[in-house]
Formats: sequence, structure tokens, C-alpha cells
Amino acid sequence: MPHRSEAIVVMGISGSGKTSVAQALAAHYGHAFLDADDVHSAEAKAQMARGIPLTDDQRVPWVAALALRLRQSIDAGRSVVLAFSGLRRVHRQQLRDSGVPMRFVFLHAAAHVIAARLALRSGHFMPPSLLQSQLDTLELPLEEPDVISVDVDAPFDAVVADAIAQLDGAGGDVGGGAA
Repeated sequence: MPHRSEAIVVMGISGSGKTSVAQALAAHYGHAFLDADDVHSAEAKAQMARGIPLTDDQRVPWVAALALRLRQSIDAGRSVVLAFSGLRRVHRQQLRDSGVPMRFVFLHAAAHVIAARLALRSGHFMPPSLLQSQLDTLELPLEEPDVISVDVDAPFDAVVADAIAQLDGAGGDVGGGAA
């Protein structure tokens, strides 16, 4: 059976481990890795670094650029794992509307767990002071059938294993390596 290219979108608030988990999933499945943070404009990164959250209007062109990159990867026959906050349902839907076959992995934990992670992180443009705005902005992906949920209050290897087990058990052709 030929491999069907797809996107796996690893989503959650800042500090949930999106980048690390997405990189591990990309390596496991042999997919390309894309970090949505790399697609932010310099202005958006500077704004967040100053502790000012982006507005929904500021996120729309960023999500459109991500959807285009996903579409280009799939059209080229390459599966991809995207690390993307995906805080709003409308932004998740904007990615879905690209026509790319995709599933979401929602990383979550209690706020104090995420706060502790952010306090230990250095060299990232997103300051810990924006945690509350992330929590306030997050629209939980409840009842979205293409979303699996992974609690990240566990050792990293266990988090990745849980995501893989759920993706592999959720149907679809995740494995099979890069196309």
C-alpha cells in the first residue's frame, strides 16, 4: 500500500513541549519537521519578546503561511510534522481548510507544570509572562475528531510514546517513512 502524505500538527501553549515532541515524532516517522515559530515575522517575535501577545488578526497571515507550507510539502509528496500553538479553533480550522490530510496532537498539563518549564527555559522569544495570555487564548480542542490529547506531565519518552501509540491506534497511515 503506498504511503499517503499527511501532516501531524503538534499543538499546545508555550512551554508544553511542542517543538521537542514534534521533532521526536518527525524522526520516528521519517517526516519533515516545521516549527511555526520560524514562520513568525521578526516584528511578531519582537512584540512577543516585549511581553505583548499577538492578536487574532496578527495570527491570520501567519497561519495562512503555515497552511501554504503544509500544502506545498504534501503536494511534493512529503509528510510533515508541524509544531504550532493552535490556540484558537479558527486557526486550527484554517489549517484544515488547506485540504492537507492532518491530525493534531494536543499537548497539555496543569498551569503550574507549564510555568515551571517556562521558568527553566532560556533563549526563547516567548517570555514566561505570556503564559496567562496563552491560557486565556486557548480554546480547548474538545470534540474535534482529528485531535488526540497527550498529558505532558510525564517523562519526555513517555509523552512521545503516548503520542505515537495514539497516532498509530487512531487509524490512518502515519508510518511508512517519508514519501
